[in-house]
Amino acid sequence: MKLYITIDGGTTNTRVSLICDGQLLDTVRIPLGARAGIDGTQALKDALREAISDLLREHSLTEADVCRVLASGMITSEFGLCALPHLQAPVGIAELHASMHDATFAEITSIPFTFIRGVKMLGDTLDGTDMMRGEETELMGLASPEDGECLYILPGSHSKLVETDCNGHIVRFSTMLTGEMIAALSSGTILRDAVDLSVTALCEEKLLEGCRYASEHGINEALFKVRILKNLFSATAVECYSFFLGAILSAEVDAIAKSPIQTIVIGGKAQLKRATALLLQAMTAKKIISLSDEKVEASVTHGMLRIYEFDS
Repeated sequence: MKLYITIDGGTTNTRVSLICDGQLLDTVRIPLGARAGIDGTQALKDALREAISDLLREHSLTEADVCRVLASGMITSEFGLCALPHLQAPVGIAELHASMHDATFAEITSIPFTFIRGVKMLGDTLDGTDMMRGEETELMGLASPEDGECLYILPGSHSKLVETDCNGHIVRFSTMLTGEMIAALSSGTILRDAVDLSVTALCEEKLLEGCRYASEHGINEALFKVRILKNLFSATAVECYSFFLGAILSAEVDAIAKSPIQTIVIGGKAQLKRATALLLQAMTAKKIISLSDEKVEASVTHGMLRIYEFDS
């Protein structure tokens, strides 16, 4: 029996999981991330110590039973637990494995830590420069050798479009504030009355209409039309939300449509995954692969294990 603890560190939240022989057994979610580290890391250290202790106690384990703590994401940023410089793309699983960093944190646990670095692109222009922490690990948990050259869509607070070559190397990527835009616009603007994020259904017609309207008239004008739909056209909550989501996703859809890569693989949360797939199927002729919710949920954990256990 081989046991690991994994830490998926985000900007605002952190997930601590217990893994046994490659299978996810349990997860503790901590409402702290790198943003909290701006004022120091003690609160995160205390929360990690408690989370690891809770997982071990819940499963009648001791620290000696666990091989290692594997960590990736914003926990390796300047506001995280262990600041590490990015690797520069192109990067594959071999490079991620070779650049792992070992450390100990006796104030958290006696189990040794291994940190996985993020990835950056450096270019002469903004278009050729970007960075990620965590998505490279997520990608390694999602990718399959038979996928070949792909464009992976990883929706989230900071959505990533990641190009891989035929060997599975990350060669290029771009970032959009998709999730944060959805949250901010639906709660901090006049659209709060028109956009209900508790809606789970989608109106495909309005989703496409919102995407096309934003593409033709710009997202600024398209977003105000959500209010027009509600107040002057008596649109339903599902219709308003769908139009809004289509407008938000329009830039991503346009970027994907322009890419020469023909195979598109979509991960991320179910709602954004489904909406993105519907838009791409309607507006491009590319091959669209939507990954299962189960595979997406376990992707970061499996990515850490694949990187750590990689054997060339």
